[in-house]
Amino acid sequence: MENSELEIELKKEIELTLEKENLKQIISEIRDQTLDFIEKRKYISNYIINFRKKKVEEYKDDEDEIVKYFDHELFVKEEAFKFIDRKLRELTILSASPYFGKITFEDEDGTESIYIGRFGMSKNDDYEPLIVDWRSPISALFYTGSLGEASYKAPMGEVKANILAKRQFIIRKAKLMGLFDSSVDVKDEVLQMVLSKNAGEKLKDIVMTIQKEQDEIIRQSRNGAVIVDGVAGSGKTTVALHRVAYLLYNYRKVLQDKVLILGPNSIFMDYISTVLPSLGEIGVKQFTFKEFALDLLNLNDIMQFKEYMEKVLNCDRDFIDEVTYKGSTRYIKDIDTLIEKLEYNCFETRQVKFDDKVISTKEEIEEMFNFHFKSMPLFRRSKKIKRILISKIKDHRNNLVRKLEKEYEDKIKSLSKEELLIQQNNLSFIRKNKIREIIKRVIEVKNELKWIDSPDVVNIYNQFNNNKRFTYDDLAPMLYLKIKLEGLKYKSEIKHIVIDEAQDYSMLQFIVLKELTGCKSFTIVGDTNQRIVPIEGKVAMLELNIAFNDLDIYNFKLNKSYRATKQIMDFANKYLKSNKTVPLVRNGEKVLKKQVNSIDELVDKIVNNIIELKKKEYESIAVVCRDSNSSETIGRLIKGKLHISVLDEENIIYSGGEVILPSYFAKGLEFDAVILIDDEKFNNKEDKLKYVMATRALHELYVYRTSSIK
Repeated sequence: MENSELEIELKKEIELTLEKENLKQIISEIRDQTLDFIEKRKYISNYIINFRKKKVEEYKDDEDEIVKYFDHELFVKEEAFKFIDRKLRELTILSASPYFGKITFEDEDGTESIYIGRFGMSKNDDYEPLIVDWRSPISALFYTGSLGEASYKAPMGEVKANILAKRQFIIRKAKLMGLFDSSVDVKDEVLQMVLSKNAGEKLKDIVMTIQKEQDEIIRQSRNGAVIVDGVAGSGKTTVALHRVAYLLYNYRKVLQDKVLILGPNSIFMDYISTVLPSLGEIGVKQFTFKEFALDLLNLNDIMQFKEYMEKVLNCDRDFIDEVTYKGSTRYIKDIDTLIEKLEYNCFETRQVKFDDKVISTKEEIEEMFNFHFKSMPLFRRSKKIKRILISKIKDHRNNLVRKLEKEYEDKIKSLSKEELLIQQNNLSFIRKNKIREIIKRVIEVKNELKWIDSPDVVNIYNQFNNNKRFTYDDLAPMLYLKIKLEGLKYKSEIKHIVIDEAQDYSMLQFIVLKELTGCKSFTIVGDTNQRIVPIEGKVAMLELNIAFNDLDIYNFKLNKSYRATKQIMDFANKYLKSNKTVPLVRNGEKVLKKQVNSIDELVDKIVNNIIELKKKEYESIAVVCRDSNSSETIGRLIKGKLHISVLDEENIIYSGGEVILPSYFAKGLEFDAVILIDDEKFNNKEDKLKYVMATRALHELYVYRTSSIK
C-alpha cells in the first residue's frame, strides 16, 4: 500500500474513532434529557394534584369559581403536557439514531460543523445545538448536491456558505454502523442501502435520503400551489408528507391543526399513516375525498369504488361517457347554467299580507332578491329575506297586540268597581281569545311563506342527474351547488391542503376545495401516467391556473424512480408513449415473462413463486390482477394451497404478507415482489393500467400472460 493510500485510511480510522466518541456523548446527553423530562412531567403532575386540592377546598362553597378554575387549569396542564410529551417522543426516537448527516462549512462567522437529525436538540446547560432538525433552513446545505459555494434561505434572507465536507451515517440501536463521504460516493451508498430494503406494511420517512430535487419541493414557499407530476416510485407522496412536516416545523403557529391531507382510498390512507408521526407530527386531518364530501353533504354512501372501476374496466360505454362528461369543464358550464336558471325560476315571489295590511309587496321582495342582497348566494338570500318578512309580520302582530291591550286597559278604566267585578273575567276571556286569534293568523301567514323556503340541494342535483345513482363523480358537483346556492364553507379552518393521486381529480374538485376552505396554500402530487379513468382533454392538475387563478403556481416534474430496479422500470416504460421514467441505477433480477395455458397452471406458478419469494425473506408479495373477478377467482384457488389475503374492498387494511388484489386498489402501494397477471381481457387502451401494476414492485416482477379467467 502506497503512503498516500495509507494516509487516507489512517484519516478514515481517526475520523471513525472521533465520530464514535461524539455519538457516545450525544447518546449520554439524550439519556440525561429524557430523565430530566420524565422528572418534569412528574413534578407538573404532583403540582397540579396539590394545587387542585387546595383550590377545591378554597372554593368549596362557590361552584362557578371551581368550574372557572378547572377550565383554566385544564388549558395550562394541556399545554405543559403537550410540550413535554412531544420532547419525550422526539428523544425516544433520537435515542436509537440521533442523526444521519453532518456538514462542515464556512461562512462569514468562520468554519462550523453541524449534525443533521430527525429532530433538533440542544445542550441542557448552555443551549448549544448538538443536532439540527432536518427541516431547519441551514439543513438545506446537507441536501444540496456537491461541495463548494452554496446558500440557504433563512428568515433574514439568503445566507451564503462554502461547503467543505458532507458525511452520512448509518446509526442503528445507538451504534455507528457506517460512515460515508457523500460528496465522493457518486452512487450514493446510503440511498442504495435504503432502497434495497424490504417494503413494509406502511410507508416510511426518507429524511436520510432526500434528494436535491425532492428537497427543493419540500422547502418551497408556503404560499401558492406546489404541483408535482412525478413518475411511479419518484417519492412524490413521501415528499408531500415531508413538506407537511417542514411547513409545520417552520410555521407551527399558523398551521397547527389546520392541515388537511386528501388521499385516494382507505387502503392508501392507512399505508401512509405512520409517516407524519415518525417525523413528530400529529393532529393533521386525513381523509379521502369521498369521506370529506359525504360528511359535508350529509349523505350516507354512493356507488362503491370497486363497482365504479369494474364498470370502467368492463367498458360500460354509457357509464364511461358519463364519467368523461362529469369530469369535463363542459359539465361545470352546464351546472352554472342550472344555477342561473334557479336564480330566476326557483322562487315565485308574491306579496305578503296580514289581514288586509300588505307587509311587503311583490316588487319590494324582488328588489331584495335582485339588488339589496344580490351578492349573497341564492338560498342564503331567501333565508335572509324570509327572516325580514317574519320580522315584519311580528312587528305587525306586536302592534295589534299593543292596540288590543290598550283597548282592554281603557275599557277597564272606564268601568266602575261594581261593573268591573261583573265584567272583568269576561273582558279578560275576550282579550285572550283575540290574542289567540292574532297568533293563529300569524301562523297562517308564516305558513304562506313556504314559497320562499329553499329546496334541498341534493334533490335539485338528483333531478339534474336524472335520478341516477350517485357516484364519486357526483360529489364535487353537489358540493359546488351547495357553495353557489347556500354559501357552504368547511367547518374547520384550513391553511394548507395536500392532495395525493391528484391525476384522478377533476377541475371541479380543485375548485370546490378552494372555495370551501378559502385555502391559499396547496401541495398537489400525482402521476399523469397513472390516470386510468377516461378523461376529456388534459389532466386537470396540469391546468390549475383555471381553478387557482389568484395563486402563484409552482410546477415540478420528478422523472427519476427510486422504487424499482432498472429491469422493472425498463419493462414498465414499454407501456408509456411519453413521460418515461428514468430508473435509478439499481440492478436486480430480470423480469420473468411467461405464457400459461390454464388456470391450474397459473395457480401452480403463483404458489411456487410465493414459496420461493418467502425464502428470500420478502415481507410483502402481491398478486395484481386486472379486475375483481380475476383476483377473487385466483385468490379462491390459491387459498386451498397457501395463506393469502384477498384485498377486494376499499376499507380493508393491508397489513403486510401475501395479498391478491385488483389493479385499481394497488395504486400508491409498493411491494417487495409483484406477480402481474396479464389477462387477455386487457385492451390496447389499458397500457397505463399495466404500467401502474408493474411499478408496484421494488425488487422482483413476474408477468404471466393468460387467457381470460372465468
